[in-house]
Amino acid sequence: MRGNRGGRLDGRVAIITGSSRGIGRATAIVFAREGAKVVLNYHQQRGKAEEIVGRIREAGGNAIAFQADVADRSAVQEMVKEAINKFGRVDILVNNAGLLRGDGPLSELRDEDLDSMFETNVKGVLICAQAVAPYMMERRYGKIVNISSIAGLGTSILPGNLFYAITKGAVNTLTKRLALELGPYGVCVNAIAPGLIRTDMVLEGRSLSEREQRVRYFEERAMLRRVGEPEDVANVALFLASDESNFITGQVIAVDGGRMDFITHSS
Repeated sequence: MRGNRGGRLDGRVAIITGSSRGIGRATAIVFAREGAKVVLNYHQQRGKAEEIVGRIREAGGNAIAFQADVADRSAVQEMVKEAINKFGRVDILVNNAGLLRGDGPLSELRDEDLDSMFETNVKGVLICAQAVAPYMMERRYGKIVNISSIAGLGTSILPGNLFYAITKGAVNTLTKRLALELGPYGVCVNAIAPGLIRTDMVLEGRSLSEREQRVRYFEERAMLRRVGEPEDVANVALFLASDESNFITGQVIAVDGGRMDFITHSS
């Protein structure tokens, strides 16, 4: 890790939600390596978040951890204020925090699962974007990267992710609308739609045999014949957060190894 010298995000300030594990964790480490000052947001796993902060600081980087539920507007506003107070500005927001609940058949889906996922997966993205937008608009610069899913694109014939797909489809639409509204102020808004990524969220609560079966299922349906790693998504987030992507906005980029299981090819 290079700390703050010579990186693609040299001197930038990034808030990464849900960064105590998985894709968020990998993104925080990659951004810090490339010179960003990082605010690691977490909801419950303080120890894991602070472990990553320690790792970044030991390597010469600059990071802090901040606890906030992204669906809590006042908590998010305090997080953004802390970033401004600590680092002077916010250049980058990665909306990574997400929930995956209720993966049963239609007849077994519960309202509380949809409500909790919508609060975090959709409302949380909007609240965080609203919190950073005034600062980015004032400086006429900003990068917002939303972590969506190919489930929101109509891919994946695996049953049981109806509610999750609904929320991620909303994130894709929200991405385009935010890009339209913030574009005149020099703010780029894009989304990444991962396929199956080897993280706790998609594999937790399953037996070893169930995990292996799930991984094999997705390996067989990807052109590259493997599932993704968190770093595969983090590297695309790095590109979208850097000045290399200054003429890209309103896009949803699939990072899925070339998935072949589409419900429909119609638009």
